[in-house]
Formats: sequence, C-alpha cells, structure tokens
Amino acid sequence: RVSLARALVMEPGVLLFDEPLSNLDAKLRIHMRDEIRKIQQQVGITSIYVTHDQAEAMGLADKVIIMKEGRIQQAGSPIEVYQNPVNEFVANFIGRANIFTGKLVYKTDSKCTIDVYGVRYEVPQKVTHNIGDEIKIVARPESIIISKDDFKGKVTKSMFMGAYHEYEVMFQDLKVEISVSNPRGKKSYALDSELDFSLDVESIHIL
Repeated sequence: RVSLARALVMEPGVLLFDEPLSNLDAKLRIHMRDEIRKIQQQVGITSIYVTHDQAEAMGLADKVIIMKEGRIQQAGSPIEVYQNPVNEFVANFIGRANIFTGKLVYKTDSKCTIDVYGVRYEVPQKVTHNIGDEIKIVARPESIIISKDDFKGKVTKSMFMGAYHEYEVMFQDLKVEISVSNPRGKKSYALDSELDFSLDVESIHIL
C-alpha cells in the first residue's frame, strides 16, 4: 500500500498492476483486493490490472478484456462477459462452464426454443442461427437445478465446501459441474449415486 501511495502522489495518467496479489494467502488477498478497489475508486485513476484470477478480475474491474494468443476475444463489464460470453474460450476462461450441444427448433425476435438431449427449453435470447442448426449453450455450475429430472447422471465428485457443495456428474459423455449454494438442509449426493438435474432456463446462454 505504501508503494501504491507513492505512485498516486506522482499523479500518473494510468496505473499498471501486474499480478500484485499473486504471493499473498487467500484471506489477505481478498483484503488487499478490496483495498486496491477502494483506493482506485477514490482517486479515479485509470488502472490496467493484469491477473489470471477470474474472481479477482471480476471483483476489481469496470471493464474486462479477455485475450487469447494476443487477440482480444471479448471486452465488456464483468457481468456481460460472465453471463454472455461470445465463444467457448471466453466461457471456459471466466469462471467454469458446462457446454451442451443442442438444436434450434423455433425462434422469434426476442426468444427461441432449443432442444437439448430431447428436452426443450424456451430461452429469452435473440439468436442469429437458423432453425435446425446445431447450437452450443453455456450453463454455469450454479445454474444447474438438481432434483428435477430432465436429465440423469452418475455422481463422480461430491465435495462439501461449507458455503456450497460441488458435484461432478457424468451425463452421456459429458462431465457436468454443479455448484449448490447454501447446502444446509439440502439433500447430499454421495459418489456413484444417481442425480437428477435440469437447466435454469433464465441462465442458459446460446453461443
């Protein structure tokens, strides 16, 4: 923080942070991330923050830029990039993503109907695909609904993390990641057990 204060005294036009928190433990990292964000907002200096930590990027940034091999894949707010990734690379780079293959069966100017492994979902998204086209959709682990039997899979990972419960489920040839928040009082699924799940239609994003 002393070095940052000295830099601010110089009143630079732009500040560059190159992974400044990489050597800190988890709790101190969160504290310093919040402090950097607070100072940056107070002084209003444009800052470029380089990091490979997706949560850090989303927590600190007003605008996120995702690059691959020197080329910009997507630029936008953290919410926009996380919820509406432009391609599979961005979807997998920011957070975790389940990628399902489906087919477009109907569309209007504001919504469409897709078929995902025999289950149909009406998605509130405008698409440029043609009816009958194969499509790929993104479903984040936290947007998977369990105990609803659209799909069935076998639990290959069950890990209680306190604030959430992580599952990995084999469905056909896919490893589906599921994150259940606030698991207290909710059914826990053991390894090798069968788990029913569905997709939250409001959270589906078509690539």
